[in-house]
Amino acid sequence: MKPAATRKAVPPADPLRYAPSPERPLRGKARTMEQQMDILPHRHDWGQLVFSISGAVRVSTEQSTFIVPPSRAVWIPVGVVHAVTAIEQADLRTLYVLQGLLTEPAWSGCRVLEVSPLLRELVLQVVDESSAVEARREALVGELVVDELRRARPLSLGVALPSDARLRKLCEAMLAAPARHQSLEAWAAEVGASARTVTRLFREQLGTSFNQWRSQVLLAHALTLAARRRPMSHIASELGYANASAFSAMVRRTVGMPPSRFFAAA
Repeated sequence: MKPAATRKAVPPADPLRYAPSPERPLRGKARTMEQQMDILPHRHDWGQLVFSISGAVRVSTEQSTFIVPPSRAVWIPVGVVHAVTAIEQADLRTLYVLQGLLTEPAWSGCRVLEVSPLLRELVLQVVDESSAVEARREALVGELVVDELRRARPLSLGVALPSDARLRKLCEAMLAAPARHQSLEAWAAEVGASARTVTRLFREQLGTSFNQWRSQVLLAHALTLAARRRPMSHIASELGYANASAFSAMVRRTVGMPPSRFFAAA
């Protein structure tokens, strides 16, 4: 059996270096995250947009976690404590947005957004620290970024997390390796609980069933594989399904459409 890869926890980058200001209300940075790297929990006095050019990352808060493949981004409001984990090596991009720039109610909570080709290119300009961009051009790019963010399509890709310690441990284990066990009984045994107790906790803490929650996790992981153009048979195998037909049936049951349509829409 291969030994588990050692995780590497690192602090966030110096926040003051990238802090937005009235003179520069939009700041950006680039960072490469190696697989198994974790950026420790932290918060900011400004809004933050996180997405990767390549690779997939997981952004977690106390209440939810978001598995984000390329072309998707997570919005994190002011003051929300969050951590970032690289599911695989990721070329990360982060935008810091001055408080008060996005004031509509939709921006008061975490959300997943579709990253349009235009938004992607604009963000690359914002974080291109190697070029001496004049102030006027920087301001124009920033205005376009904010407008494109307002136009971005929101996506329901978040997974709720519980506060109960036992269930939280089980959910974190499933997020890290969703195919390790197939049954509720096996997952419950891993955290030293009975299947009945885990079933009750899912209902009480998350308002859903074990199977429904696990399906959402599997779909999130499937999106990261689909973004790398993996064939359906490979995705099914990676997630513990005997064949592509069984995986397709789960997708249809969960989201009401075949995988091809789901991956295109999501």
